[in-house]
Order: sequence, then structure tokens, then C-alpha cells
Amino acid sequence: MTVVTRFAPSPTGTLHLGGARTALFSWLYARNQKGKFILRIEDTDRERSTLESVDEILASLKWLGLDWDEGPFFQSQRTELYNAKVEQLLREGKAYRCYCTKEELDKKREELTAAGKKTVYARTCRERTDGNPAQPNVVRFKMPTTGATSFVDTLRGVVEVPNEELDDFVIRRTDGGVMYNFVVVVDDAEMGVTHVIRGDDHLANTPKQVNLYKGLGYQPPKFTHVSMILGPDKKRLSKRHGAEATLEYRDMGFLPEAMVNMLARMGWGHGDQEVFSREELIQFFTLDKITLSPAVFDKEKLEWLNIQHIKRTPDETLAELALPAVKAKFPHADKEALMKIIPLLKQRSRTLIEIVQGADFYFLKEIAPDEAATKFLTAHHLPALEGALGIVEESAVMDHDALNAQFKELAQKLARGMKDVAQPVRAALTGRAISPGVFEMIALLGRDETLRRLRDAANKIKAA
Repeated sequence: MTVVTRFAPSPTGTLHLGGARTALFSWLYARNQKGKFILRIEDTDRERSTLESVDEILASLKWLGLDWDEGPFFQSQRTELYNAKVEQLLREGKAYRCYCTKEELDKKREELTAAGKKTVYARTCRERTDGNPAQPNVVRFKMPTTGATSFVDTLRGVVEVPNEELDDFVIRRTDGGVMYNFVVVVDDAEMGVTHVIRGDDHLANTPKQVNLYKGLGYQPPKFTHVSMILGPDKKRLSKRHGAEATLEYRDMGFLPEAMVNMLARMGWGHGDQEVFSREELIQFFTLDKITLSPAVFDKEKLEWLNIQHIKRTPDETLAELALPAVKAKFPHADKEALMKIIPLLKQRSRTLIEIVQGADFYFLKEIAPDEAATKFLTAHHLPALEGALGIVEESAVMDHDALNAQFKELAQKLARGMKDVAQPVRAALTGRAISPGVFEMIALLGRDETLRRLRDAANKIKAA
């Protein structure tokens, strides 16, 4: 049997982390089993579904690197198939038309609630033979009324629900719209899905869907319902915990490899290993290693993983990722120049944004010191700048160790700490009080550009 998984988001908003993790688990299992991963857009909610949401979902999956083998399929384009299946159930006596009005249903629901009973449909029209299909009606599926419905969940084992608790639920509305529980069964079966991996908020839907599979003559897939994602306060992840949409983390400078690593570790593990490459995740991922306990999203952990993956990422790849943002600030920047700086930045950057910001010093034409840097560009710091100018002028090679030794000698000569020498130079070269290492920057900028910036800063102090 070829394993076939799917991810089936509703395009009613952004792709949140919970959905992204579901997509990842489905993708990883398909790749681990050398199977197929299908993307299906469940856009039957006509009022809330938008093309903008579709585009955002596709962009999120592409950023994460979750490629699909088939799709994207759109439920809105499959109405003919759904209606044919509804008519099949009606012909076979497995579904029926319900003519109860909303007012009648509301009244009955109020009576049941007042009596302390479960508010299930009373099956008023189940055996009705005098209905007129031309009149407004919904179509309901006939659920079994005795015994129990059971299915096997990968994580929970056998799950059993008494049929008396289940309703004859609607599969097609009065306006002809088909319902989620119905179309998801038709699509999964017709697309050959063998394994359904989804959130445990769908557990309540599964008994209905199992009966639909059987009613339509389909073999149910294997189900895996994963736990929800919680925030650090152990409450369901929401906007109060920070960003929810997957692409927001791209915009904050996180690498897709780090986000994939983080999502995979939320509810799954392989021994004590924390940092995984994509290839390792595919190799090790199995459904039986998913945990039942709710996963906790920790942004600090994501930041740590991002640091690890930045260090692992080839310089050329980081340069390609950072170049668009760098060029937006410095049109003259190019990949070749950025490649020279990446080794200096990748060991100290937490995000791609920090790499972009850290690269500023190299491409600046004019130095405009910020408030913090200005404190180190005063008359008091002029001797340090002039001393540094002399060192660089006399140095044939911009060697880190040699410069370090000479700067220490300068600090001793001026009876100042090393910081009182390095910080004015840093401020002169970058306009910032925080930057990559001073000697590394001098080596990258080269002798002439370093001298130009140091002289410019010294002259401005003298002029002031």
C-alpha cells in the first residue's frame, strides 16, 4: 500500500502554527514512507473563504518547504461529485430529506434543554414518505441508532462512542451547499488518502465520518489526532502569546529550517536530539513517537533553534536570503560582497534580520552616528581615534592578532581600558555602539576604507 496523506486547510484566514504543524506531520510521514502528500483547499464556506487566504496558505507552505505531490485541489470545484454522492445515499435509503423549519428545530431544542436532555435532532423526518423535494429541505445522513461506533486512533487506540449520542447530521443545506463532514469523507476516499493526521479538535467528527465512509462503501483511513498547541502559560496558543500566522515568523527573520525543527519538536521527538536537519526529520519521523500531551510553543526555544540553524546554513544560502533586504537599503550591494561578511555575522546573529542589520557597516557611504555611538565620538576620544589611525596607516596587512596587540599597546599608552579605544573606533566605522568585532570589520573594510572613516570621524570631532 502506498501511503497517502493530505493537508486540507480552510482559506478563511492565515495559516497558524497549529495548522502548519499538522501539515508538517502529514508531509513528514508521507516522505518517510515514500508516499504522496496531497494539498486540498476546503473552500466550501463561501462567505469566509478568500483568495488572499489561499495565497497566504500556499506562500506559508512554500516557505516551510512542504512541497505537495498533488493539488492544490479546491472543494468549490468539486460540487458535481458531492451532489452525485448525496443522491446516491438518498437512492440507497442511507440519507433522507428533512423538511423541519428552523423555528421547529429551535423550539424542539429549547424543550430538550429545559428537560435536561441532549439536544440531538429527533429524527422527525427519518421515515417520512410524504415529503416534496421541491419544497425547501436539507439532507440528513442516517446514523445507526443502536450499538456503538468505534475507530482506531494511532495514539489513543480504540475509541468508541455510543450511537445514541450521535445525530442524523446534515450533509447538504437548503441552499444546496454541502457540509464539511460529508465532503471531507468523499474527498479523502476519492483521493486515496490512507492516513488522516489532524488536530484532536476533530475527534468528535470522526464517528460521523466513519459511518459516512461505510455508508458510501469506502474503506476508512487510519486516523491520528494530535494534541493542541499551548502557549507558555499552558493555555491554548493565541494572539496574546505573540504572532500566530506562520509567515509572521519569516518576517521576523526566522529561517524555515528552524521553524520546521520547532514545529516537529512540538509533540514529537527522537531521543534527546533537539536540532534536526530536514533530512533527519524525514528519516526519523514515525507516528508512534507523537505524544498525546499538549505541545508548548516557546519563542525562546525557537530563537535558540534559529541560532543553531543559522550557524549550520551555508554562507551562500544566507547571502541569498539576506540580499533582497540589504539591497533595499543599499542598492549597490551584491551577493559577492555580502558573502564576505556572512562568516563574521552568522556566529553572532539570532535572526536573519540581525544579519541584515549587521551587514550595514560594510555598505555605508556616509556614517551617521546614532545616539549611543555619539557618546564615543567626543574630544575625549580623539586620542584613541588618532592612535588607531596611526596603527592602520602603518599596517601593511589587516591581521586580527597584530591589530589586537597594537590596540592593547595604544590603550596602555593612553592609560585607558581597551573598551575606551575599541568603542570610538567602532562608532567611527559603523555609527553604532554595537557591531561585529572591530578587527574583523577593519579586515573586511580594508585599509583605505578604514582610514577614510576614521579620518572623517576625527575631523568632525575637531570641527565641533
